[in-house]
Amino acid sequence: MADLTPTPDRPGLHVSKPSPSAPATAKAVCHCGASASAAGDTQVAALVTGWNAQHGTAHGK
Repeated sequence: MADLTPTPDRPGLHVSKPSPSAPATAKAVCHCGASASAAGDTQVAALVTGWNAQHGTAHGK
């Protein structure tokens, strides 16, 4: 499987939760230079919400 971790060359959001009892983790890198990471279900949910509101498809290049 390819490495799905976002980088400045391949921006994006990657969320992982290996099992229902394991905490989620996430890493985000945007083409604008912003980056963030989170660990724990609540923090990952907040990162995803912020990514969707401020980066992702919410703002263009």
